[in-house]
Amino acid sequence: MTTIFNKDARDLFAANYPETPHKLMHGLRDHPLLTLEALAKLSERLPFASVEYNKGDLPTGVDPDSDIANGLSIGDTIRNVDTCRSWAVLKNIEQDAEYQALLLSLLGELKPLIETKTGAMLRPQGYVFVSSPDAVTPYHFDPEHNILLQLRGSKVMTQFPAGDPFFAPDETHEGYHTGGPRNLVWREELASGGSEWPLAPGDALFVPVMAPHHVKNGPEPSISLSITWRSDWSFAEADARALNSVLRKAGLRPKAPGRFPARNAVKATAWRALRKFGING
Repeated sequence: MTTIFNKDARDLFAANYPETPHKLMHGLRDHPLLTLEALAKLSERLPFASVEYNKGDLPTGVDPDSDIANGLSIGDTIRNVDTCRSWAVLKNIEQDAEYQALLLSLLGELKPLIETKTGAMLRPQGYVFVSSPDAVTPYHFDPEHNILLQLRGSKVMTQFPAGDPFFAPDETHEGYHTGGPRNLVWREELASGGSEWPLAPGDALFVPVMAPHHVKNGPEPSISLSITWRSDWSFAEADARALNSVLRKAGLRPKAPGRFPARNAVKATAWRALRKFGING
């Protein structure tokens, strides 16, 4: 496969990774594995737990317990994305050999730059998002280092500062890392702190670990590919958050983990020891 991230894109990534959002150009367009029909077929052979789909005409903030099902199968949702007003994500596409090869090829172009900053590139994973016109992905965060490649249609991702409790309370982080949801409670007062990143086909956007964001699709159906990875640092931050959940339940007011390059090693090690004794927050 030809190079997807050219030298300018790789240089820009190297200058900003791992904590600064930035937009890159990519050369992944019209790939045969990323057409609607190919993705519909992939969705039908992935395990049930690896697909998520729902109505797309949602508000920015959604109650994690609300019913947002669209009444269709995953395959029909993707094939009819032009008209079904829905949003779908295919998780861990690397479970399929062809998609694994695609993912590892893309990340392989950036791997030396990643490992110079955050050490070994761990747990590479891929996610495909298929969205109807004007669909909304509600306000949430993700635990991975992430690059979102826009392939078809357009969207605007609004990102907020990672690690700032005003945008994502520490208690919500702690709950997520001990089994809770990743959706965040939206308040209109948050809006002024966001940065809008318009994405068209050929654009890619880097999203730092746990940076809150929401996404609004444009007037056409959209296909996006998210390529993600973890690092020792991201795992330590997650484990420190989980330990803080235990400390908070004990009546303490624990300090939030530090952002990169803080190692958070003491709390992470303590949490890993507690898990060995069956304590899960």
